[in-house]
Amino acid sequence: MIIRNILIVLEGLLLLSFLAAFPVFNLGNIAGIGVSMMLMAATIGFGRFSEAVKKLWQSTGGKIGLITLVVLIAAGLCLAVFLSIRMISAMNREPEKGDVVVVLGCQVKGERPSRMLARRLDAALEYLNSEPEALVIVSGGKGADEKISEAECMRRYLEENGIAPERIIMEDKSTSTDENLEFSFNIMDERGLGRDIILVTDGYHQHRAQLIAKAHGAGHIGALSAGTELRFIPTYWVREWFALCREAFR
Repeated sequence: MIIRNILIVLEGLLLLSFLAAFPVFNLGNIAGIGVSMMLMAATIGFGRFSEAVKKLWQSTGGKIGLITLVVLIAAGLCLAVFLSIRMISAMNREPEKGDVVVVLGCQVKGERPSRMLARRLDAALEYLNSEPEALVIVSGGKGADEKISEAECMRRYLEENGIAPERIIMEDKSTSTDENLEFSFNIMDERGLGRDIILVTDGYHQHRAQLIAKAHGAGHIGALSAGTELRFIPTYWVREWFALCREAFR
């Protein structure tokens, strides 16, 4: 009974960690909420759950189904651990001097950066202030619900915080991470800047962004990882697992 109560509390906390991201609602918290609720249901109704498993095990088809389910769950857990290790490694890749900083855009609120975008810009500012010769590409187009492009918003923010206009290059046509990087590399090629970059994005997003950058012919890739608000980490982290799986089949 004590163990069951502890499990219910832990599963409840897991559920709350995905609910905390609202009003953000995506595949990450949909999956997290679904898994949390199934675990809680299995724990609360453990007696009936175990009886159902025993009955299934008595038939050949039931055994095959249960073994298949266990194998799929184990494979999914192994994949999640593997992807998480790669994501953590990617977010800690050290930048090198002389690389071009590429800031990947995200939502703009009116004409000001969202909190997530501001964190990315603050991470870029710290590096740009320490490397006064470094150039920065701010990459992001204008969404239907945005008054100005993400690139324009980022340019203004950086200039307001002391970065000289001549150091800032705008890429304001992209609508996805793939286009962010494709269009940024096109600009770098036009200006003869080489293909070594420092990617600025949220930590959970670094691995996928770096994979896309490599697909577009990136040289050395360093990472400047912005901190993500704690309540969003579980949701965006799980969503990224699905995005990385999709990326593997492109």
